[in-house]
Amino acid sequence: MRIFDPHIHMTSRTTDDYEAMHAAGVRAVVEPSFWLGQPRTSAASFLDYFDALLGWEPFRAAQYGIAHHCTIALNPKEANDPRCLPVLDELPRYLVKDRVVAVGEIGYDAMTPAEDTALATQLQLAADHGLPALVHTPHRDKLAGLRRTLDVVRESALPTDRVLVDHLNETTVKEAKDSGAWLGFSVYPDTKMDEVRMVALLREYGPDRVLVNSAADWGRSDPLKTRKVGDLMLAEGFTEDDVDRVLWRNPVAFYGLSGRLELDVASGEATHEGNSILRGGE
Repeated sequence: MRIFDPHIHMTSRTTDDYEAMHAAGVRAVVEPSFWLGQPRTSAASFLDYFDALLGWEPFRAAQYGIAHHCTIALNPKEANDPRCLPVLDELPRYLVKDRVVAVGEIGYDAMTPAEDTALATQLQLAADHGLPALVHTPHRDKLAGLRRTLDVVRESALPTDRVLVDHLNETTVKEAKDSGAWLGFSVYPDTKMDEVRMVALLREYGPDRVLVNSAADWGRSDPLKTRKVGDLMLAEGFTEDDVDRVLWRNPVAFYGLSGRLELDVASGEATHEGNSILRGGE
C-alpha cells in the first residue's frame, strides 16, 4: 500500500514517526502552514517557520524515504492578530518556491471580518501564482463555515476545482461535493473523523476527488491514521485500486495542479546547512 498523507504537521512530530510512517507505506507528505499552539508575536517568526518547511523538514523526511512538500499561508486563527498580518506581504516570495504546492491552510476559524479579508487575499495570491488552495473549514458551526467559505471561493479568481476543502464530515460533505471542490477528511483521535465513519462516507459518496489525511500535529493525533483507513477499506470490501486512488492518486492529482510535485526521494545529504539529525556521533 502506497500512501500520500496530504495534510500532516511534521514539524511537531518525531523521527520515530517518520520511521513508523515509512514502514506503514507513507512515501509522500504535504505539510501545511499552521498555528503553533501559542501566539506568534511578529511576522518574522513566520519566516523562520516557512524556511524550516522548505529546508529542514524535507531534509529530515528524506532520511526516511519520504518526499516532503508544503503549503504556505497565514492561517485563519492568526489572521485575527494584527501582529501577524504583515506576513501577507511576505507570502509572494515564498509562493514561488519549488516545494510549495498550494496556498494553505487558509479559511475560517471564528468567521470574523479579519478572516474574510485574509481568505480573499490569499485566494487571489493562489490565482496569481498558478497554485491550488488548501482551505481549512472551522471546527465549530461547520456547515455555516463551509457555506461562507464556498461563497468567498466563488467570488474569487481561483476556480473551485482548484480548491481542496478540508476537515469535512457528514454534515458538510454533500455541499462540498456539489460545489466541485476536492474533498478533504482528517482522521484524528477523539475529534474530527474516525476510520469507521470515513469508510462509511466513501461507501456513500465514492472515492472521486477524496483525500484522506491524518492532520497529525502537537495534539493527540496519529500519523498512521491514513494506513488504518486503507486497511479498513480493504476489510470492508473496497478494492486495492480504490485504496490506491484515495491514498495516493487523488493527492497526487490535486497537488500536481501546482506543477511542482517531485515524488522521487534522493538519498539526501548527510547534513542540512551543516547540521545533522544525529547527536553524539562524529
